[in-house]
Amino acid sequence: MYISNETKEEIEKRLIKVLKTAKYEVLDNSYFFKETRVDNFHFDPQAIAMIKDNEVWSYLIPAEDESTENFKIFSFHFKDGLDNSGFVGWLASKTKEELGSGLFVVCGQNSNKGGIFDYWGCPIEIADKVLNFIEKLRNQSTR
Repeated sequence: MYISNETKEEIEKRLIKVLKTAKYEVLDNSYFFKETRVDNFHFDPQAIAMIKDNEVWSYLIPAEDESTENFKIFSFHFKDGLDNSGFVGWLASKTKEELGSGLFVVCGQNSNKGGIFDYWGCPIEIADKVLNFIEKLRNQSTR
């Protein structure tokens, strides 16, 4: 992780560049969190994330129907060597300011693809607005 002292303008410019150069992908399906007791773990090959607390395993898997709280998922694989520190807070804050909605993020590591990658989720009801907002940011100038 990089440590730097930057102005707000420098941070904005750097993170727009991070967003523009990241491999950005929107997953086709909607997803939801399926929970099982912590002592009932099983590997689910459909899951894009599995995380637990002291009571449950939570699997982020394709939605089974519309009765669950469903999310649109998109991901970023960051360009190797580019300082992406602060990206999660920056994009989440900008989205909250613009659309009023929070997002969730699950991070992973793939050393073969530049290191850290993120899966992001937003409520399915505003997915189009969130994705359009991200495209607007990706098309912003970095001058």
